[in-house]
Amino acid sequence: MTPLVDARDLAEALRSSTPPRVLDVRWKLGGPPGRGEYETGHIPGAVYVDLDTELAGHGEPVDGRHPLPAAIELQAAARGWGLDDGDSVVVYDDVAGLSAARAWWLLRHAGFPDVRVLDGGLAAWREAGGYLETGSVVPEPGTVTLAYGTLPTLDADAAALVAATGVLLDARAAERFRGDVEPVDPRAGHIPGAVSAPAADNLGADGRMLPPAELRVRFAALGVHPDAPLGVYCGSGVTAAHEALALEVAGLSASLYPGSWSAWSNDPARPVATGA
Repeated sequence: MTPLVDARDLAEALRSSTPPRVLDVRWKLGGPPGRGEYETGHIPGAVYVDLDTELAGHGEPVDGRHPLPAAIELQAAARGWGLDDGDSVVVYDDVAGLSAARAWWLLRHAGFPDVRVLDGGLAAWREAGGYLETGSVVPEPGTVTLAYGTLPTLDADAAALVAATGVLLDARAAERFRGDVEPVDPRAGHIPGAVSAPAADNLGADGRMLPPAELRVRFAALGVHPDAPLGVYCGSGVTAAHEALALEVAGLSASLYPGSWSAWSNDPARPVATGA
């Protein structure tokens, strides 16, 4: 099953007798939280998901800014979204999937198989003629059961090994990879041996994911090939999920380092590289 859904196909599915559950995952680095924008206008029936509080845990700085929530906490949040085992889920945002992919990856990692990202996000929904409703949707609690382990993950040591023996893609903007700027984390630069692969470059000018063939060409040019270990990271594990999404669209799979640069850079024992 493709991990993406077209806006027109979503509209048709919502009119069916078994519509998917729709989750609104609007979030931007530095805020503000997306609930206000959600309440101003969202896809009909969509439930708001707070990335900072429901799709992330809280720990020490060496755990990163968005460590994975405990599986039992994610399960409680998902039940609050009204999810049941066997549901179909569509997640979206207003930044072309760069934050919604976090919900896609987490639910997949937790054993929820049928979850897709709205290709092009809210802009694509509007372009397709979809209308918006206001206010908040509060569903009946669901009974979904979740447990981690479906998708591969990396800790810091494993990420370093992938960078040394395979390909470790850094999904942040190129200037953060080079260490020219660092607006959030304590040290600038990247994991030694990593390859710069900004997640935004997975998208076309229309905000939709590039076609699979173009993505395969992009990743091959970055050194990705099926026989080498492949990992992804970003600033705090959010846009890395979008990189993992693009890789899946291309027919590839990667392990994700949830702590990402925010965890790595908070550990003074970890080396830092700068430059292109």
